Amino acid sequence: MIASCLCYLLLPATRLFRALSDAFFTCRKNVLLAKSSSSQVEGNFAMAPRGPEQEECEGLLQQWREEGSSQVLSTASEGPLVDKGLAQSSLALLMDNPGEENAASEDKWSSRQLSDLRAAENLDEPFPEMLGEEPLPEVEGPMWAAIPMQTDPQYADCAVLPVGALATEQWEEDPAVLAWSIAPEPVPQEEAPIWPFEGMGQLQPPPMEIPYHEILWREWEDFSTQPDAQGLKPGDGPQFQFTLMSYNILAQDLMQQSSELYLHCHPDILNWNYRFMNLMQEFQHWDPDILCLQEVQEDHYWEQLEPSLRMMGFTCFYKRRTGCKTDGCAVCYKPTRFRLLCASPVEYFRPGLELLNRDNVGLVLLLQPLIPEGLGQVSVAPLCVANTHILYNPRRGDVKLAQMAILLAEVDKVARLSDGSHCPIILCGDLNSVPDSPLYNFIRDGELQYHGMPAWKVSGQEDFSHQLYQRKLQAPLWPSSLGITDCCQYVSSCHPKRSERRKYGRDFLLRFRFCGIACQRPVGLVLMEGVTDTKPERPAGWAESVFEEDTSELEPASSRTVGTIQHCLHLTSVYTHFLPQRGRPEVTTMPLGLGMTVDYIFFSAESCENGNRTDHRLYRDGTLKLLGRLSLLSEEILWAANGLPNPFCSSDHLCLLASFGMEVTAP
Repeated sequence: MIASCLCYLLLPATRLFRALSDAFFTCRKNVLLAKSSSSQVEGNFAMAPRGPEQEECEGLLQQWREEGSSQVLSTASEGPLVDKGLAQSSLALLMDNPGEENAASEDKWSSRQLSDLRAAENLDEPFPEMLGEEPLPEVEGPMWAAIPMQTDPQYADCAVLPVGALATEQWEEDPAVLAWSIAPEPVPQEEAPIWPFEGMGQLQPPPMEIPYHEILWREWEDFSTQPDAQGLKPGDGPQFQFTLMSYNILAQDLMQQSSELYLHCHPDILNWNYRFMNLMQEFQHWDPDILCLQEVQEDHYWEQLEPSLRMMGFTCFYKRRTGCKTDGCAVCYKPTRFRLLCASPVEYFRPGLELLNRDNVGLVLLLQPLIPEGLGQVSVAPLCVANTHILYNPRRGDVKLAQMAILLAEVDKVARLSDGSHCPIILCGDLNSVPDSPLYNFIRDGELQYHGMPAWKVSGQEDFSHQLYQRKLQAPLWPSSLGITDCCQYVSSCHPKRSERRKYGRDFLLRFRFCGIACQRPVGLVLMEGVTDTKPERPAGWAESVFEEDTSELEPASSRTVGTIQHCLHLTSVYTHFLPQRGRPEVTTMPLGLGMTVDYIFFSAESCENGNRTDHRLYRDGTLKLLGRLSLLSEEILWAANGLPNPFCSSDHLCLLASFGMEVTAP
């Protein structure tokens, strides 16, 4: 038995730390790390749960001291990391524990300890070579990390771990601990005050930790003066100000279906109840007037999200994905700021059409801003808000373009005013396309020549140029049966209303009897006497070009260019997708550890005229003015916080937040 205990003490620091840390992490308490300058650590420390075998362990310790401690210490000195102080202190740690644990914890600890002891008892070779590890360099004195515990009747003291083990093992912290941090810079010893502990040498105070909310700090970029109490900004004219948030909150079902993407996360922070509380805290902190959510699981929406958002003053609309999918999109607004004019759910699925056989959806709302009383007879244009989640598949750019065309056609119908113009528009969501990709440029510039383009290139998510077979886009992209033109408008919107069409009378139709085409004999016409053997004579006074002159109005309202799609909504992005202060691109998500931007907020703005041409990439403020935005983060910062999700951000996407102003005009 004595030999087993001694072999256990001689295990490499890595295996010793695993056994000790298993017992320590059950405490679920905040930890602070420090280095000890003393060569011997004494006192009471809690390292292993106290069990019924405690008396036997104490007897073993006494027997070890009486029978041959000198021989043991001489043998222990052969290991690169074990000396007298280390062996004696480590064995004392295994025997002494002032706390009490339940029977389940005792059994688990005992079985784990015994299994390690039995494994070590059968080892004959030196430990570093036996485990396939290189001997660790010798350190000057036993280095320890004192870990003070919060006062608790069950864990009254603190635990001691070797610092060398901390350097070779990954620290598996409990997600319930709020003080998650990256490795801080060590505090200079000469400048740090000394902390005395009873029964211990003098210790340096632990270095300051950097919590997650400081690592993931996001600044508000203000582009205007502060609004007044009524939400109106003084200046050239009053403005109606509001904020809008777009957020992919990660549906729990989708996360469990793709669990391999979240192996870097502790299971506790992936729990829905934990994530739900974090999400609600974000909503309450930023307090947007309009909230656009993607990947909203249906049961979570009706049972938790919608009731909680309703208590926060929101009115919510939800559209579940078609088919058997369990998530969808939601748009929520505050009825104290807006009044609903209409809500249009959008389904991209079309039965029998292979191009549109996916279950993605969108939601389009038309809202009327509510002007505070006391401003007189003023008015604000309606606001069209569109929210969507486009197909993810990087290879199917043709599907992405067709889905976006359907959404733009719905936005065109909802936002179109009586004079043919459009009210202010905000289009947001997870578009599964990177900046400057063809799909992104199509939304921003209003035009895309797609004929012959590889389908994977549309979104720019991945590069499949090395593959032999590549799906290429062909014109027309979608069939005419879809009812949408190449200008991303419904066919009914491109033609005049029935009441406005010309009413053709008998006299008007008779004028086409002697037009040039009518007087030409068709090829292959059967010659019949008295029927097809005569040529009609044009009466005197009938113009020969009457057909061309009178039918000019029958031409289509818009010409169709083969292989090109367009839209006339004049949209631009809230974000620039680049962080100039860091020289890095902005990131909204990190799939498989690779940061990219796929979430956007587009808003309508007037294009600037540059000389004799219009540059669609330059915009000036129209009736909708961007007043501010919440800054995004770089990939390096998210890596420092262990990626996404993490204990502070409970989704694999970052939220987008922007502030807008709308012109208030007199009637």
